[in-house]
Amino acid sequence: MQPRTEAFRALADPTRRAILELLRTGPRTSGEIAEKFDSSWPTISRHLAVLREGGLVVTERKGQEIYYELNTSVLQDLVQRMMQWANATPERSGSRASHARRTARQQEA
Repeated sequence: MQPRTEAFRALADPTRRAILELLRTGPRTSGEIAEKFDSSWPTISRHLAVLREGGLVVTERKGQEIYYELNTSVLQDLVQRMMQWANATPERSGSRASHARRTARQQEA
């Protein structure tokens, strides 16, 4: 998979998004992250691996501990990409949006 594809895949899961939200306050160890969730340690470990593969987090080993931190450059790139998509108005997207509005109006009537 391409890096952006892996990043979007990582963002698709609510637990991984919650981990990213937790990391907004700063780096945390894998143990600190795991204790915030009801999931098992192997499950959280897999979520962290997916986030790392997607480039959304970076790790740093300090002694026995591994610290996870947001990779803001990748997140900024994803936001920029999404904004470009939102601003693009290809004909097919426009016609789908028009169709959706018409359908919604018809259902309201």
